[in-house]
Amino acid sequence: MRIVVTGAAGFIGSTLSEALIGAGHEVVGLDAFIDYYPRPMKEANLAGLSEASAFRFGEVDLRTGELDPWLEGADAVIHEAAMAGLMRSWTDLELYTSCNILATNRLIEAARRAGVSRFVLASTSSVYGTEAVGNEDRPLEPSSPYGITKLAAEKLVLANVALHGFPATIIRYFSIYGPRQRPDMAYHIFTEAMLDGRPITVFGDGEQTRSNTYIDDAVNGTIRALERGAVGGIYNLGGGRTISLNEAIALIAEHVGVEPIIERKPARPGDQRHTSADVTRAREALGYAPVVEPREGLGRQVAWHLARRGMAAPR
Repeated sequence: MRIVVTGAAGFIGSTLSEALIGAGHEVVGLDAFIDYYPRPMKEANLAGLSEASAFRFGEVDLRTGELDPWLEGADAVIHEAAMAGLMRSWTDLELYTSCNILATNRLIEAARRAGVSRFVLASTSSVYGTEAVGNEDRPLEPSSPYGITKLAAEKLVLANVALHGFPATIIRYFSIYGPRQRPDMAYHIFTEAMLDGRPITVFGDGEQTRSNTYIDDAVNGTIRALERGAVGGIYNLGGGRTISLNEAIALIAEHVGVEPIIERKPARPGDQRHTSADVTRAREALGYAPVVEPREGLGRQVAWHLARRGMAAPR
């Protein structure tokens, strides 16, 4: 298949694109480099892909760019591009609205014109709110502008499914981590700080929990949703074990080989307190089964940070 992947230079998008090419697909990757981390990091994510004959890349802003030429001949679209992050969404709602709602709407319209046979929207556990525990039928009560804009994107997709028979599926990611993780995400921040010998800031008591999903498991679930997801279907993609932030910090410190220096501050508005994905629907419908446990996954992420610095792993 020819598959268009938006956000292809990002953490998930680049890893997904590599997996799709490895499975024999052709990938058209789109990215606008408007995210809030350094462009060289995203360009590094594309380094391996740029050498693949089955990969074509376009620097395109989904909000304003010409999309039809990039979707011409496409069989499917996986929409990973989004403005992520809870805290910034409180101060820059216009950016989140344009990237997560308006851009998604333009992409849906272009995909309909192109006649794609499959469309997968990557959404988030943030649509559930501060307590993202349970299955896909629990109430949707997002507690941040980010979560609200992602829920709006879901509603756009579902409206097109209902009105036009648009062949779309929605997946909701739970706390993705691993190599290439965005630099604004907690495990990336903690690892870099520990390697530098700097304190890490923990907002709240550290007992907030996450259904951590290793990047390879998330990519596997995404491809399964592309291949097997029902039209209009919604699937949680989470990890196999839920751990607290304090536990995660201890595991990272163990892999780095340091005693972490922790500074605690009050909890931030809109932060999720507990996430625990019920993946029963994804398991039964898609055959999804996460396999990487936090200890192993965080070890791989620390190894990636060390490799970027040209450092060897501690004994």
